[in-house]
Amino acid sequence: MVRRWFAPVVLACALVAAGCSSGDDADSGASAASADAESAGGIRVVTPEEGAALAATEADDVIVLDVRTPEEFEEARLDGAIMIDFYDDDFADQLAGLDRDATYVLYCRSGNRSGQTTSIMADLGFTDVADVDGGIIAWQDAGLPIVP
Repeated sequence: MVRRWFAPVVLACALVAAGCSSGDDADSGASAASADAESAGGIRVVTPEEGAALAATEADDVIVLDVRTPEEFEEARLDGAIMIDFYDDDFADQLAGLDRDATYVLYCRSGNRSGQTTSIMADLGFTDVADVDGGIIAWQDAGLPIVP
């Protein structure tokens, strides 16, 4: 009796383990793909340190974009950031007015609004957007500079 269910259970466990192992490999591949995407552009999530390095480049077409509220922007922001309030009724229209060929370092408070913004930017045809994972909170936690 035990043997009837034992083989299918072992097989199922083996398949789950293989799937998990494959997922780990996929994560490793995703990391490599992310690194490739970072050097070649694309819409991607980056660490605060990667975002800081990108923002610090001397390229004229790197734009730091803050999608928080004006009140949040006045409290603290990344150096050189421009702000478009995520909650503005014409938010997507304001994004549409930006240069689609520029490189963007995008952030909000924690990553929620900027994550939603990446979808809008992708739909609008932006091709080089680096969304700072964890937003300005993670940026500060990493000890990176802000403008008070």
